[in-house]
Amino acid sequence: MQVQRVVLNSRPGKNGAPVPENFRLEETTLTSDLKDGEALVRTLYLSVDPYMRCRMNEDTGADYLTPWQLSECVDGGGVGRVESSRCSTCAEGDVVTSFNWPWQTRAVMKGSGLQKLDPQLVDGHLSYFLGAVGITGLTALLGVREKGHVTKGANQTMVVSGAAGACGSIAGQIGRLDGCVRVVGICGSDEKCRALVEDLGFSAAVNYRQEDVPTRLKECCPDGVDVYFDNVGGAISETVIAQMNNGGHVILCGQISQYNKDVPYPPPLSEETQETLQSKSITRERFMVLNYMSKADAALYELSQCVKSGQVKVLETVVSGIENMGEAFCSMMKGGNIGKQIIKISE
Repeated sequence: MQVQRVVLNSRPGKNGAPVPENFRLEETTLTSDLKDGEALVRTLYLSVDPYMRCRMNEDTGADYLTPWQLSECVDGGGVGRVESSRCSTCAEGDVVTSFNWPWQTRAVMKGSGLQKLDPQLVDGHLSYFLGAVGITGLTALLGVREKGHVTKGANQTMVVSGAAGACGSIAGQIGRLDGCVRVVGICGSDEKCRALVEDLGFSAAVNYRQEDVPTRLKECCPDGVDVYFDNVGGAISETVIAQMNNGGHVILCGQISQYNKDVPYPPPLSEETQETLQSKSITRERFMVLNYMSKADAALYELSQCVKSGQVKVLETVVSGIENMGEAFCSMMKGGNIGKQIIKISE
């Protein structure tokens, strides 16, 4: 059968932002003859995420991430439906997911690499398995719980950077539910600021492209900052850390402002910021969700209940068509999405 797939056409230049032309759409043929242990899956939804920028380089800079190869099919988080199966773990009609889903309209995959999903967990919103009730939601929930030290009744203020993105939008809501009296988001547009406050229940939001961040942050966080969920790094993070209280906690989740630069991960901080962390005994440890997968099942169930009950609201930006994968990825890297960036491939 004929299928469409997306391959890596070229790598971005050194310190370069990705462009849609780095990706190429191809037609290819798929055999429907399955070997033992294989399944034929139809792709429903694919995910684009900031970490993928590192996979566009020859060296990802992280031992747990393999680089994408030139002229080879790109992969990432995906959800699909099994069309035929010769494996014991999934049957025709099952909804399945994988971290290494090829960017193809259909694919033959090993059953051992597929995880069966229960659509009832998301009330049939299958794309949520790539965001709020998937690895993104897990990162937000476990990041806050493991590194944030949020305590009910402790009058804590949390700041989230990249707050209107897939992870930040969930992290801020978890901080609020877990007991922070004030949750402030930093994002890049007035529309995003409105969504954070009006839709997601953030106390306030700062538009870093239009406002003076240090001044605005002081207004929004009059008692200083106790917990900082850091998705962006760079100048914004140094500004937030400067306003943190003694004994505060930085959840080092991502550094999207630095991903197009040729720097080590996590990127080095200024001497001034390092001094602030030391003198105020602020913890700042890298958070890797893959180290906490023993807690994943319970956390995903909790997230699904929060989403079903409306305690956690889900924002998504959905684009249709595999031919738009490159555009959607580059848009997400520039902050063109509100909530999780999803590409719908088929019904």
